[in-house]
Amino acid sequence: MKFRNFPMVPRVVFGRGSFDQLGEILTPKRRNSEAPFVFLVDDVFEAKKALIERIPLCCNDQIIYVSAEEEPKTKQVDALVKQLNDNFAEKPSGIIGIGGGTLLDMAKAVAIMLNNPGSASEYQGWDLVHHQAVYHVGVPTISGTGAEVSRTTVLMGPERKLGINSDYTPFDQVLLDPELTDGVPKNQWFYTGMDCYIHCVESLTGTYLNAFSQSYGEKAMELCEEVYLQDIEEKESQDKLMMASWHGGMSIAYSQVGVAHAMSYGLSYLLGVKHGIGNCMVFDEIEEFYPEGVKVFKKMVDKHQIYIPKNVCAGLSDKEFDTMINVSLSLEPLWENALGKDWKDTITRHKLRELFERI
Repeated sequence: MKFRNFPMVPRVVFGRGSFDQLGEILTPKRRNSEAPFVFLVDDVFEAKKALIERIPLCCNDQIIYVSAEEEPKTKQVDALVKQLNDNFAEKPSGIIGIGGGTLLDMAKAVAIMLNNPGSASEYQGWDLVHHQAVYHVGVPTISGTGAEVSRTTVLMGPERKLGINSDYTPFDQVLLDPELTDGVPKNQWFYTGMDCYIHCVESLTGTYLNAFSQSYGEKAMELCEEVYLQDIEEKESQDKLMMASWHGGMSIAYSQVGVAHAMSYGLSYLLGVKHGIGNCMVFDEIEEFYPEGVKVFKKMVDKHQIYIPKNVCAGLSDKEFDTMINVSLSLEPLWENALGKDWKDTITRHKLRELFERI
């Protein structure tokens, strides 16, 4: 039997105020003065000079602001790679993503595509990347997605929403500074944190479960329940949710997610629903698959008085339902993890449509 040999993030810094160590971390990685570091930054920070002024720019380093309003797209990655190739004589010394899951996924994808030919859409799938990515660093400013630690970069392509899953995807360095999560809007804090919680439920109840993924998933679940069900002070909550995100991402690295994520990908592809809120919308309606997890989720929703959109699929055409169904069904490892090798006996097109119609 051959076991999977997955890479992990080799270096990580954790601590309040650790963002100020970024320059010290990057300096030894600069190849020369003509090879810049490129900082992909969530454009929400463009007006927040306090953070921008702390970015350690040198030589011809560049900040590029990227909107996180929509899911990251393969065509955005291609455009950024072209921009960098056109603007600089030397390939960047590194790509640094500063933001939530969208920015982290963009940074990972751009770093990969700077060293691999063609379009990012050609690499959506499992183990299609053949060349090492450019050095890349992740700095999350919101917790929950696990993008800082995962071996995938989830992108919206011309035909599907699917990650570039490869051994070259994980960051070379991650910087976890809980202070950077100050000021995250409550709904966003909840939706993104629930991405982590749902990771844990799907991993811990899945057929791919093993002691490796279980140990990380149980810790992430414990931390999520402390943050969302107990009354703890804000700094402690920020610290714990950042570590929950890390552990949740590690849990699915050696297992998989399940029904909620598979359906959420379909919603995102057709309707542009952001990943975190999409997971919540689906999870709220699939108690038949995750009875205990959904029960606890609903307690969390009630405690924090969070709005979960309803009836978003009302009025969709047969063609639109078919599009969502096709995207969701293409994610076979997720369904197999959730329901086993005979999952197709349970999840027929008719059943999946019925599930979407509840949302």
